[in-house]
Amino acid sequence: MKLCIAEKPSVARDIAKVLGATTPKQGYMEGNGYCVTWTFGHLCTLKEPHDYGPQYKSWNLFLLPIIPHNFGIKLIPNKGVENQFKVIERLVAECDEVINCGDAGQEGELIQRWVLQKAKCNKPIQRLWISSLTEEAIKEGFASLKPAEDYKNLYLAGNARAIGDWLLGINATRLFTKKFGGNKAVLSIGRVQTPTLAMLVQRQKEIDAFTVEEYWELKTKYRDVIFNAAIDRLKTLERAEKGLEYLKENPFEIVSFEIKEGKEKNPRLFDLTGLQVEANRKYGYSAENTLNYIQSLYEKKHVTYPRVDTTYLSESLYPKIEGILRKMYFYQELVAPLLEAPIPKSKAVFDDTKVTDHHAIIPTEVPPSQNLSREEKLVYDLIAKRFISVFYPECKISNTLVEGKVGTIPFKTSGKQILEPGWRAVYAKEPKDESEKDKDKEEEQTIPEFTVGETGPHDPMIHQGKTSPPKPYTEATLLRAMETAGKQVEDEELRELLKNNGIGRPSTRANIIETLFKRKYIEKERKNLIATQTGIQLIDTIEDELLKSPELTGEWELKLRKIEKGEYEANHFKEELIQMVTELTEKVVYGKGKVINLEEEKTVKEKKKREPVVKKELQSWEETKCPKCKEHHLMKGKTAVGCSDFKNCGFKVSFEIFGKKISDKQLMDLVIKGKTSKLKGFTTHPESRAEGVLSMDEHFQIVLN
Repeated sequence: MKLCIAEKPSVARDIAKVLGATTPKQGYMEGNGYCVTWTFGHLCTLKEPHDYGPQYKSWNLFLLPIIPHNFGIKLIPNKGVENQFKVIERLVAECDEVINCGDAGQEGELIQRWVLQKAKCNKPIQRLWISSLTEEAIKEGFASLKPAEDYKNLYLAGNARAIGDWLLGINATRLFTKKFGGNKAVLSIGRVQTPTLAMLVQRQKEIDAFTVEEYWELKTKYRDVIFNAAIDRLKTLERAEKGLEYLKENPFEIVSFEIKEGKEKNPRLFDLTGLQVEANRKYGYSAENTLNYIQSLYEKKHVTYPRVDTTYLSESLYPKIEGILRKMYFYQELVAPLLEAPIPKSKAVFDDTKVTDHHAIIPTEVPPSQNLSREEKLVYDLIAKRFISVFYPECKISNTLVEGKVGTIPFKTSGKQILEPGWRAVYAKEPKDESEKDKDKEEEQTIPEFTVGETGPHDPMIHQGKTSPPKPYTEATLLRAMETAGKQVEDEELRELLKNNGIGRPSTRANIIETLFKRKYIEKERKNLIATQTGIQLIDTIEDELLKSPELTGEWELKLRKIEKGEYEANHFKEELIQMVTELTEKVVYGKGKVINLEEEKTVKEKKKREPVVKKELQSWEETKCPKCKEHHLMKGKTAVGCSDFKNCGFKVSFEIFGKKISDKQLMDLVIKGKTSKLKGFTTHPESRAEGVLSMDEHFQIVLN
C-alpha cells in the first residue's frame, strides 16, 4: 500500500479522487492501492524551553541564553492534532512507501518531514511536486514523482529557519521583557519582525522630525503650454517677485525641441509580494487577506501555486499557454487578438534561469465559477489581466522635451503621448486612482510643434508650494521595502536581483505585519501604517544593530537560500546565531535598565476595528473543525454544512432553520461559539417563536431560545 500525506483535507480529497482512493475512513481515504491522509498544516512544532528542563518554565534573566544541545520536536497540544497524528503514525507503520504530497515549498517540506520524523518513518519516501491542483497537474505529478532526497536541502533550510527564529525569538524576547518590560507585558523580538518594525519606526521619526517649508517656483505659459523654470526652488516670496518682474520684461525663446519615440515594457507576472502590493494599492486588502484569497483560489484550482518569489515562467510551460488563454471565457474580448497569431515567447516571461521550485502566479485552465467571493473575483481578475497583458505588444509612446529661456532664466517642459497602447489596452476600461490621474495629467500635456529660435510673448506666474514629509508606509510599500531589505527600488530588474536578500519570505511577510499589529507595535490610520509609542520605544531600547538592521537580516536570508541550494552548511547558520544570541545576552544583562511605557488603549481600539474584517474574510468551512467529532473538518454542500465524515459522525446544519435563511457568518458563530446573536424572522418554529438566539444542545441539535 502507498501512503500519500497532503497538507490539508481539501487537497487530500483532490488527490484521492485522481488516484481512485474513494472509500472514506477515519482520518483518511482508501482505494486502488493507496491511502490518502492529511495534516492540518503544522502538526509538530519545536519543543518549548520548559520541555528541555523545568527551570525554564519561569523567565529568569540569568538562565539566558537557552541553547538546547539538540533541538527536538513535539506534537502541537491539541486533541484533533493528536488523533490525526495517530492515524498517520499507524498508516506509516503499515504502508510500503510514503508519498509526500505536502505544499510544494519550504514550509510544506518542513511540515511533512517533522511529521514523518515524529512517526519514526523508515519507509521509502517519494515527493509529489506540483504547481497547481488541477486533475491534469496531479496526474502529471504522480507520473513524475521525485526521490525525497532531492528536497533534503529545502528541508534543511526550513529547519535552520525554524531553529534560527526559535533561538532569537525565545532568548531575545525573554531578555528584553525581563530587562525592560517592568513586569507589565511581553516585549516580542523576532528575526524578521524587529527589523521590519525598525523600518517603520525610522520612517515615523523622519515624518515627526520633518519641518514644513514654503517655497516659490517661477512658471510661464507660452502657446498654451506651461513651462517650469529649471532653477532651484526660491526660499522667499521677495526673490520670486523679483524674478517675476524680470520675466515680464523679456520675451520667451525656444532653445530646443525634441521628440523621442520609446516603448513602455509590459508589466511583470505576479509573484506573491507583487500581488499583495497591487491588491493593497488597488483595493486596500491587507497582505494576510490577499494571501488567504489567493490560497483559496489555488485550492479551488483556478490559479497556480501562490507562495512564489519569481515573476517568470519555465520554458516547458510555453505549449500550455494557448490552451489556458482559450479557457479564459470571461476575458474573450482581450484574449481574441492574442489567438490570431502564435503566442510570443519572450525572455521577459519565459526564463528557466529565473525559475526555481515554482513559476509566477498565473490562471489555470479551470475558469472560475460564480461561487467565488467578491474579493476572490477581484484578486483573480488582477492575475488574469496581468497574465493576458504580458503577451500583448509593448506600449509605444512619444516623449516630447522642450527647453526655452526668458532672458537668462532657463525653462523646460515635457509631454508624453501614447502612440500604440499595446498592453495598456488590457487596462483601458479600468478606473484610475488619484495618483495615476495626477501622473497622467503631468505627463500627457499636449505639446504643439515648436521651432528652435522662435520667440514670443508669454504669461509668467509664481507658484507657491510646501515641502512634503516622507510618506508613511502602507502595506504595499512596506512589502516592497521588506522584499528589498529597505532599499527604495523602482526598477524591476534590480528588484529581482535584491529579492535574494530581502527580509522574510513571500509566504511569511503577511504574518509578520499581522504580528506587529497583534503586539500593538503598529497601528493603521486609513491605509497608512504608524509605529506606536511602544514600538518606537522598543526599537530605541535595542542598541544591537544586528537585531534591527534590514540589511543584516537580509544577509541571513541569503544564507538560508544558500542552504536551500546546498551552498552553505545549516550548522554554520545555527552556530552564527548561537554566537550572536550569547553576545547579545551578555550585553543586555549587564547593561543599563529602563522600563518601556506601554500605550494600550489607542492600539486596542484600532485592533478592534481590524479584527472583525480579518475574521469575516478569512474563515472557511473546509478548515473548520467539526464540533461533534472534533476530528474531521466541515464541508459546504448545496443545502447544508456538515462533517466530512458525515456517514460516521452525522453532524449537519441546514442553511435554513425554522423557515429563516441563515448567513455564513451566523452559521459560523453557531458552529464555533455554539450560538448566534439574537435573530429575527423565524416563520416555522413549532412554538411560533419569531425571534431568539440559535444554539446547539448537548446532542448537537439546533434550538431557538
